[in-house]
Amino acid sequence: MTPIRKLGGLALSLALLSTSALAGEIVLNSDQSDPAPKKAMEELIADFQEAHPDITVKWNNFDHEGYKSAIRNFLTANPPDVAAWYAGNRMKPFVDAGLFEDVSDVWEENGLNEELKSAAASMTIDGKKWGVPYTYYQWGIYYRKDIFEEQGIEPPKTWDELLAASAKLKEAGITPFTIGTKALWPTGGWFDYLNLRVNGYEFHMDLTSGEVPYTDPRVKAVFEKWAELIEPGYFVENHAAIDWQDAIPHLVQGEAAMYLMGNFAVATMKDGGLKEEQIGFLQFPQINPDIPMSEEAPTDTFHIPSGAKNKEDAKKFLAYLASPEAQTKMNETLGQLPVNNKAEKPADPFLEAGFEMLSEAHALAQFYDRDAAAEMAKAGMEGFQEFMVKPDKVDDILERLEKIRARVYK
Repeated sequence: MTPIRKLGGLALSLALLSTSALAGEIVLNSDQSDPAPKKAMEELIADFQEAHPDITVKWNNFDHEGYKSAIRNFLTANPPDVAAWYAGNRMKPFVDAGLFEDVSDVWEENGLNEELKSAAASMTIDGKKWGVPYTYYQWGIYYRKDIFEEQGIEPPKTWDELLAASAKLKEAGITPFTIGTKALWPTGGWFDYLNLRVNGYEFHMDLTSGEVPYTDPRVKAVFEKWAELIEPGYFVENHAAIDWQDAIPHLVQGEAAMYLMGNFAVATMKDGGLKEEQIGFLQFPQINPDIPMSEEAPTDTFHIPSGAKNKEDAKKFLAYLASPEAQTKMNETLGQLPVNNKAEKPADPFLEAGFEMLSEAHALAQFYDRDAAAEMAKAGMEGFQEFMVKPDKVDDILERLEKIRARVYK
């Protein structure tokens, strides 16, 4: 296996010097600098080269911030053959700029339209596929199974059932939901899920790509549903003063019963003292039965730059990456979920629940701060936090967000 180098922003020139692929060689740029992703990539590259002994992978591994700064430069100046990125609206600017290759043929020739169907919508622009997803993780409502049992509550499947469960918990002196909004982004999960359930995936993507005004009545309808939880006091107090980790003790101590969060929080819950058998997972409930159930699942992807020099072998790499076997092995190392629905189900009960839920999803949103432009995302989440504290300010908040949308997406 060829040597692996970790590159920061200052080392960009070195990376560009090494991105001219030779025959039988593909250059791969990515940002798997943390220990588990780095190990998963090392294993993937070794296995791919064993399966394709005529192809050598030259891997340039950046740190996260260095990669975000460098990607547009190297895609334009001297593209690698394969580049890591993200699904949905995060990949759209590179597609619109003509910097990513259409890889619909890789999907069609390898049966990926069926095997990767849950992520198909988030990989599709103008009816074409622009990359291959290989890992994601679920969001959903984690809850105290023992508290639900004590209170005689069944895990809610509809909004009305969630409101009824929340009212029963509040009456028993238990706050229904914990949350920490000091860092803003946990509010994005709430907005995304409510919008996905009230208006659907397609509307949500149009909104986060700047095509819908925030003053649209359909957007206000999302906040009206949110207010049904805020106004009765169903969230912990002073959440704007705490981070997401600080919200977990409320759950551990039984002061709160539910937490809308990504699966990465389970480890922190266990570290805080909860036993696995005390934790349950449920899908965010249905609001409109006519809206198909889409989910929040940040998805990591690989793409072929349009200027790649060895597209033939790059497509072999994407096909290998998409296979059930490769995705099973990678995600065992990552502790996340394979996108391929023919991959082996994870042994972890929460990952297994997520695997089944995401495999059946209509489509996948990437998270508000990935799907929206950076300036819009920051302003949006500031607005969401303010709304959770002062729900009567909704009209002012939406008018402010609309002014920002008009400027950011002009």
